[in-house]
Amino acid sequence: MNPVLRAVGAPLVRLAASLAVITAIWVGALQIFGVSPIIGKGPLDVYEYLFTHEDSAAHREVVFGDFWITMLDTLIGFGVGLFVAAATAMAFQISKGFEAAVMPLAMICRSVPLVAMAPIIVLIFGRDFASVAAMGTIVVIFPALVTIVEGLRSASPAMTEVVQVYGGSKATVLRRVGLPASLHSFFTAARVSIPGALTGAMLAEWLATGDGMGYGIIQAVTRTDYDRLWASVLIVTLASLVVYSLIGVAERLVARSTGIGLAA
Repeated sequence: MNPVLRAVGAPLVRLAASLAVITAIWVGALQIFGVSPIIGKGPLDVYEYLFTHEDSAAHREVVFGDFWITMLDTLIGFGVGLFVAAATAMAFQISKGFEAAVMPLAMICRSVPLVAMAPIIVLIFGRDFASVAAMGTIVVIFPALVTIVEGLRSASPAMTEVVQVYGGSKATVLRRVGLPASLHSFFTAARVSIPGALTGAMLAEWLATGDGMGYGIIQAVTRTDYDRLWASVLIVTLASLVVYSLIGVAERLVARSTGIGLAA
């Protein structure tokens, strides 16, 4: 098989398997627990709501209108959070004093529930993209930071010593040895950050901006519009899985082009 097709195909096969498992659990749970069809909607109900119902065009406009807002909010939080985590991890490698000063702050941000911090964030940044970016960063930064730091520290001591013997500074060691060694960890951090960024974006929409799927799901619950509720949850879940798989595809393509990281 073509190496590129193999690199692209493996994550997509896992995506298909995940969708099959989720669908089986979804349908099975509704049947096992005897959920009322008024409340519990299955895959066929969602399909009908979005594509075959007489008002399906209006339904799609509402659901996907919320979805694109949420995806934009997610990408803002994901991008800012991952950038801050990567920059902070590199700074840790250059200055241990900086790590000692900043890591406790990261631990505090991780330990305090985002719901408790949300009112303060809204007061500081207002009800716009700044709040979305702040909440997304808080959700993403800690797991991404820990993962990238571990990747940077996995660099070969022998290679590090070679660079140092030739007069390389800490920044040179980081660039020549640490960054290539942490490539796999960076992509791992990106994958695990996607669900967190999506959760942070929806929470920000609910508590701050008042739009997107975070707010739309709350509206669906209060209006007992369970078809919209299940459709929104399904679309968000699919988006998370697809982005996760796309990052896996990107990792494999980069690994094959650079010779660093995955061998399969």
